[in-house]
Amino acid sequence: MKSWSGDKAMVAAICASGTALVSMLGIASIMRHGASTIPVPTLVTTAQAAVKSPELTADAAQGRHLFLMNCAHCHGDDARGDEGPDLHDLHRSDARIHEVITAGIKGEMPSFGKKLGDSDVRQLIAYVRTLHG
Repeated sequence: MKSWSGDKAMVAAICASGTALVSMLGIASIMRHGASTIPVPTLVTTAQAAVKSPELTADAAQGRHLFLMNCAHCHGDDARGDEGPDLHDLHRSDARIHEVITAGIKGEMPSFGKKLGDSDVRQLIAYVRTLHG
């Protein structure tokens, strides 16, 4: 077997270190964001399963389902905040909430205007309105 020169050994060590670093960052990201970033078949799949309490209207129940699919990874499954802010007792108009969901907030929140239709956004707003401290 041929021995490696110092340069080849250094390149191999840098490659191995880089690979280990990227792997650890990937694992850390998964751990930080939890299972909500990994599709899980048992995650809420129907509006009826999304209903947390009987006082939710059909729109709010569907809004909760949409929330869990699109928003929970930043705002938390309970909407109490994680990377995004707590959404309980939100003191913003429906029009402002609609604008933020559809257009996003530069550098803070992505736009969902192309992913969610107007009725989806109204359902999300209906769900957010059910969240009380």
